[in-house]
Amino acid sequence: MKAERQRMAHDDLKGETRQMIPNIAVIGNGYWGKNLVRNFHALGALKVVCDMRPEALEEAHAQYGVRTCYSPEALLGDPNIHAVAIAAPAAQHYELAKASLEAGKDVYVEKPLALRVEEGQELVELAREGGRILMVGHILQYHPAVLKLKELIGAGELGRLQYIYSSRLNLGKLRTEENILWSFAPHDISAILYLLGETPVRVNATGGSYIDQKIFDTTLTTCEFQSGVMAHIFVSWLHPFKEQKLVIVGSKKMAVFDDVQKDQKLVIYSHRIDWLNRAPVAHRDGGEVIELAPAEPLRKECEHFLESVITRQTPRTDGASGVEVLRVLDGCERSLRSQGISVNLHVQMPGYFAHSTAVIDANCEIGSGTKIWHFSHVMSKSRIGRNCNFGQNVVISPGVIIGDRVKIQNNVSVYTGVELEDDVFCGPSMVFTNVINPRSHIERKHEYRRTLVKQGASIGANATVVCGNTLGCYSFIAAGAVVTKDVPDYALMIGVPAVQAGWMCESGIRLSEGAQVACAECGRHYQIETGQCWEIVPADLPETAPELLVLEIPEPAASSSAVLSPIPVPLAA
Repeated sequence: MKAERQRMAHDDLKGETRQMIPNIAVIGNGYWGKNLVRNFHALGALKVVCDMRPEALEEAHAQYGVRTCYSPEALLGDPNIHAVAIAAPAAQHYELAKASLEAGKDVYVEKPLALRVEEGQELVELAREGGRILMVGHILQYHPAVLKLKELIGAGELGRLQYIYSSRLNLGKLRTEENILWSFAPHDISAILYLLGETPVRVNATGGSYIDQKIFDTTLTTCEFQSGVMAHIFVSWLHPFKEQKLVIVGSKKMAVFDDVQKDQKLVIYSHRIDWLNRAPVAHRDGGEVIELAPAEPLRKECEHFLESVITRQTPRTDGASGVEVLRVLDGCERSLRSQGISVNLHVQMPGYFAHSTAVIDANCEIGSGTKIWHFSHVMSKSRIGRNCNFGQNVVISPGVIIGDRVKIQNNVSVYTGVELEDDVFCGPSMVFTNVINPRSHIERKHEYRRTLVKQGASIGANATVVCGNTLGCYSFIAAGAVVTKDVPDYALMIGVPAVQAGWMCESGIRLSEGAQVACAECGRHYQIETGQCWEIVPADLPETAPELLVLEIPEPAASSSAVLSPIPVPLAA
């Protein structure tokens, strides 16, 4: 029976990830940690449970037969443990996550990521420097109802969003290390930021301390967004009944997500307001129940973490998104302590230009001086350097890394898995890929292959770069060429499939044949031997060096496109 459950759990994961399930240790087998232990065990990943309480360890071992330990240090030093899931009290999240990252482990940490913004930022930087996965347990972003709401909002089904109201109320588990704002509100804040794709510019919060004068047990928060949307968040653990609702009001329709309901969790109402005799009149609608796929959000969240560990793809709720939630919580806390005054959250004005038709998702980095033109789309979690220039209809997918001074011409999509270093040129309608054998009916996100385009490389119009290959520094891919293998530094590639036809100077001028050559335009000197080319300085040349071959540069033609002889290497600018 146990083997059958393991097989079914493995089937929840996609493709080859079933054969690559990492070993997970869970720190904390308490109120919520038990759920993580249960799900990671069902997915075949649980190896160790850590808790300071003997009864919690006895329970885990008796139920799942896994190894247990009292001290996190015992598992952090174990090379067979690949990742750690932290479900300890919130006050311990930062220290445990930091120790895990420094031990080289991937980390899942329950919300909140930390109790201070600076601590959250430090964890994000540690994960980035160590190449580790850092994921935060914002479970609502894995709930089928919230995912459906995101889809409906994106499709314009609700119209222009006007305001959001959320309530998370219960006669619940009282906390002493954090107040109700930090205990309950992260769920709703995370969901609202995800649905809107933006962070608030101003917050204010009021609350009451009825059990312990030092701990707020009821708070009401208002968030104002640049788009004009207002959000109200009401949380309390002093309520006679359990309520978990999210209400979204749009100009066309209204949506109600009631997580307490069993069968009608998401209902869409087509209420409308008409003006009759200069007075508003409400017309009510009975509501349409939206069918949702049966799924446990925590199971989906655990699966997502395992897939991120295996594929090294950035999680949906990564550390950076966790820090954004911390910023909002910190502003609300400051407002609470100041009798509800409004707190302006620091919103850095972009130092880049984006045309009004361009779409810039939240949680992406764009360097100063970069220009993004008509109908382009920069997706979340992409990182773009300074002084780049993107033409019309350019798409930058999630997780893409682009260096400084990169020029991308019209109709180019840079897919997840592609990295462009500084000074790269991508001609009009050139093509990147990230899967070697795509099929429409088969999802292969876990098979993305990395493509690296090194500094100064140029890719001509309508060229194709097959994924999994590296284009060397200052290499030159002619228009229409199809690259199917790694390209050396300075190499000139032409044809289908692309073959090397010579070497190119850093300045973009074709070099003559020979062991040592110089470019007459810029004066750079190059050594060419055994299929490699590199720049040398005159002082490095031997005294008996043969006479350098200098390329004769023809007078430019009357047309705007210069063609090098004898082999044309067109590259649209």
